[in-house]
Amino acid sequence: MRVAIAGGHGKIALLLSRLLADNGHDVVGIVRNPAHVADIEAAGAAAAVLDLEQAGVAELAEVLQDADAVVFAAGGGPGSGAARKLTMDRDGAVLLADAAEQAGIRRYVLVSAMSADDYDPEKAELAADESDGDGVFQVYLRAKSEADAAVRERDLDWTIVRPGGLTNDPGTGSVSIAPKLDRGSIPRADVAAVIAELLTTGAGVRSQFELVSGPTPIAEAVAALR
Repeated sequence: MRVAIAGGHGKIALLLSRLLADNGHDVVGIVRNPAHVADIEAAGAAAAVLDLEQAGVAELAEVLQDADAVVFAAGGGPGSGAARKLTMDRDGAVLLADAAEQAGIRRYVLVSAMSADDYDPEKAELAADESDGDGVFQVYLRAKSEADAAVRERDLDWTIVRPGGLTNDPGTGSVSIAPKLDRGSIPRADVAAVIAELLTTGAGVRSQFELVSGPTPIAEAVAALR
């Protein structure tokens, strides 16, 4: 299987690249910064340099040629302002869906955020002041919610993964998956393992779920999504 990952230099993306590569799959990490190419390659993937905030659908579709699946793991990052939450976290996800359709790729896994639909509309509209941390976070949730909605409307084999608070702890191999969960956290390594399981088994098509650490082995939790 060949998988293209938008936001290939992110922590989840690099962990996912290594998991997939170690299991014999071809991975392409799409990154904006050429300085990140070496890290992509060290994770066992090939790198494609493309700025999702500047690229058009046809340009991205060309990068996706021959891929069997795409993963959106990109984002403006914790230091970015409200505007980039929309241009990257939302518009980048929509661009990848457009490009996947143009390239004839059906499988699409989108890394979203827990409670994305519960954003405060007023704060999300008034977050022009970048020092307003909560307002910017509400824009982030809004961006994720709107991206998820746009992808759900597509005739794609989509899965929307909404993890809780992300940590850099070692993976536990066990999770909780449900449409709605109490707030919790999860190691990035376990999020990557869930995505790898979704991709390699074909489970979870047209499923949206929240994801935190829990008692169920990842393979069992993902298989239950069938």
